[in-house]
Amino acid sequence: MTRVRHNRISAVPEKRLYLVIGVVFIFGMLLTYRVIDLQIFKASELQAQAIRQQETVRNIPAERGKIFISEYSSSTLYPVATNREFNQTYLIPQNIKNTETAFNALWDLIEPYGISEETLRYRLSKENDIYEPLLHKLTKEQLAPFVQLGMPGLGWESENWRYYPEGDLVAQLTGFVGVKGESLFGQYGLEEFFETELAGEDGIIEGATDVSGRLLQGKELGRKEPKSGIDLVLTIDRTLQTYACKKLSQRVAEVAAKSGTVIVVDPKTGAVLVMCSSPSFDPNTYNEVKDIGVYVNPAVSAAYELGSIFKPFTIAAALNEDLITPQTMYMDDGFVMVGGYRLNNFDNQGRGEVNMIAVLEQSLNTGAVFAQQKLGNQKFREYTEAFGFGAPTGIELGKELFGNTSSLEKRGDIWPATASFGQGITVTPIQVVMAYAALANNGVLMKPYIIKEKRHGDSVVSTTRPTEVNQVVSARTATIIGGMLVSVVNEGYDNLGGVLGYYIAGKTGTAQLAQGGVYGSQTIHSFAGFGPVDAPRFAMLIKLDEPQNGRFASATAAPVFGDIAKFIMQYYEVPPDNAPEL
Repeated sequence: MTRVRHNRISAVPEKRLYLVIGVVFIFGMLLTYRVIDLQIFKASELQAQAIRQQETVRNIPAERGKIFISEYSSSTLYPVATNREFNQTYLIPQNIKNTETAFNALWDLIEPYGISEETLRYRLSKENDIYEPLLHKLTKEQLAPFVQLGMPGLGWESENWRYYPEGDLVAQLTGFVGVKGESLFGQYGLEEFFETELAGEDGIIEGATDVSGRLLQGKELGRKEPKSGIDLVLTIDRTLQTYACKKLSQRVAEVAAKSGTVIVVDPKTGAVLVMCSSPSFDPNTYNEVKDIGVYVNPAVSAAYELGSIFKPFTIAAALNEDLITPQTMYMDDGFVMVGGYRLNNFDNQGRGEVNMIAVLEQSLNTGAVFAQQKLGNQKFREYTEAFGFGAPTGIELGKELFGNTSSLEKRGDIWPATASFGQGITVTPIQVVMAYAALANNGVLMKPYIIKEKRHGDSVVSTTRPTEVNQVVSARTATIIGGMLVSVVNEGYDNLGGVLGYYIAGKTGTAQLAQGGVYGSQTIHSFAGFGPVDAPRFAMLIKLDEPQNGRFASATAAPVFGDIAKFIMQYYEVPPDNAPEL
């Protein structure tokens, strides 16, 4: 029997097909609704959320105050510390998807700037960070490769950076602005001493940024404007500073000295007209300096035994107490015994019976001891302090040393005896020049100052007024000692410090350096003085440290003093006062 087979389609697969189609339809409807909801109904909310995710608060750096110097009989101000626009690069780690790719792209550009591999990787790894400074002080040419890289998460912007137009001319006065961590701070000199006033107050801006970290226009949420810093106008005379620093550097090289310092002040006011040392440095490239000791200003931060340039103060004190006159005689045997110690003249020679003028002209240690013993230890100490030694002058420069006169507090006559000719006590160059300025200023010690005025914009905020410290000796005594110091220059060993046609008062000092408590062969040479003696326009100190060519200051320091003094007379057009030819 033949069987007939009938084919029948199953209903189960058909139902499954309808179910799948239904699910796909419903999912599509939900997806469409979600897109419409996001794009239309919640668009503004999402946009606000995105903006909030990229909101940032940035500092608006205040413009740092400038520092100026000027010239005699001119209102022109010359900037010695100002601001110049550079560029900086920074990272926005939260916008960097692959830190390894970013590292590989950046490393060849970053490595020449001294950033370590570890530092770069660390900064890239801060995935939630929106601002990581990378490089500062880039020129347009240096910035170009970073811009061309076009890397997401790498941004750049302009920034002001300190610039010193005069290079090393006043470097140890200004100091410099350097980096501490991620911030800029004044270091050394005026930049450090007046950091708060120069820095001003940064502003703040709050807003949204794009993927490169740049603020979006129209998306600013808040702002506090910055306040620029105070400008400083110094008492330094640009012409005198340039000339004196050049002559000092030349002299340091000629006598093969380790270093040198020159200070010139106005004795009537205490205004500092010249202050520089050699060697110096260029604050624009301070980080390339091999010996960071040059950052320190030795005019205020180097204490030393001054030697025979102290003798005029000992003689002046005894004159002021009417214990001696210029013609007072004593017997010079070439040495004097004090407390069991033998104190010799510099050449171990005696001159017989001589007066006080000869003591200064021939720089006799025995004569200084004679005058000190007339005064007595207590009076001698009082006058030493009255001349400003052993205490800071208060000049507006950081790291000023006191010097050390504590030996005068010790028991025994030997300490004031050696101090009478400048041994056993230490002083700073600024103390020395101000003490000589007191002799030039009718016996009145002035407080030195280097800030002529402070300005903010076009307004003068404050002007420094000359300040009298005390009347150290009478005007009569100052006149007498001034005349004696003119004789030292004209008739003594120090005639190379004179200026033809002018009465110049001055005194040399050749001080031995103590090493391990023993005076060795190395010396410090100084020449200090003022002029013209009847109407002084300047007081000046020249100091040469450890010169190798030239045994005494009369041959090393005196000539450069005379050279600069001559230039000052010409610069101020001071008429000759008929001094005899030297």
